[in-house]
Amino acid sequence: GATAQGMIQLADEVGREGVAFLAPQAARQTWYPNSFLAPVERNEPGRSSGLQAISDAIGEANDAGIPIERIMLIGFSQGACLASEYLARNPQRYGGLAVLSGGLIGEDIDPDDYLADDPDLEGTPVFLGCSDVDPHIPEERVHDTADVLESMNADVTKRLYEGMGHGINEDEMEYVSGMVADLVDD
Repeated sequence: GATAQGMIQLADEVGREGVAFLAPQAARQTWYPNSFLAPVERNEPGRSSGLQAISDAIGEANDAGIPIERIMLIGFSQGACLASEYLARNPQRYGGLAVLSGGLIGEDIDPDDYLADDPDLEGTPVFLGCSDVDPHIPEERVHDTADVLESMNADVTKRLYEGMGHGINEDEMEYVSGMVADLVDD
């Protein structure tokens, strides 16, 4: 139900001078029709379309002279799920990934689906923040996502917040702001 404009407002809270934001808009404010825990085929073609929107945004940034290692993916809920899935399926060094209430997409997570061909995220900083009782994101999926990304050589920070529900808190915003600052000041 969120809009690209809403993500730009969130980005304004973590941004600083010298940072550009690209926020793809999901058709009818949803990237895919079912829970991210549904079998992948039940969320097609939306899932693939969302992954392509991320790829297109990265392409726009690259065309503007911004290399992958200076690009940070940030998403909340469905956007967080797509961002984590994109990074895991397109491994290389990125500027960072912030997964706010999300995780890898699919009914079950099989690490072998991501770890074939020895993928390497080359120390990409990753932040996973979620409630321990999020009604949409099981705590176990946050752990599974962290495990897969760590296996791919990401530098993962995971924070579970007690009783928070489905949202973003101040601690998460401060952490993501620090990631953006580190990327800009680097």
